[in-house]
Amino acid sequence: MPITCDWHIPHIPAGHRAQEDDHDTKATPQTDVMVAEPELAKPPMYAVVMYNDNYTPMEFVVYVLQSEFRHDMDTAVQIMLNIHNSGKGTAGIYPKDIAETKAKKVNSLAHREGYPLLTQIEPHQGE
Repeated sequence: MPITCDWHIPHIPAGHRAQEDDHDTKATPQTDVMVAEPELAKPPMYAVVMYNDNYTPMEFVVYVLQSEFRHDMDTAVQIMLNIHNSGKGTAGIYPKDIAETKAKKVNSLAHREGYPLLTQIEPHQGE
């Protein structure tokens, strides 16, 4: 009588089954493994820094601080005055990819409007 089997179940000849069963009877030591919780670190933060120039109007800087960085009017004016008086000021602090995107967007907007406003990112040394 020919041996028939289902196509998706492999046929193991009878002689090979006994050898495989012998391997199953050997005791294999089991080791307990302690699984540690993954360590999740906060991403490094970057400051989006705006630099003062003598050509970009203060109103434009305030507009950018409000529209791109979501500062209220009072905070935007304070940051703008800090940029004006100190030569540079922090517009916001974000993870690197977001900071880069915001800096590029502000530089592009300023360029389109004809202003030399420069915005770059720097590693943030805060908490």
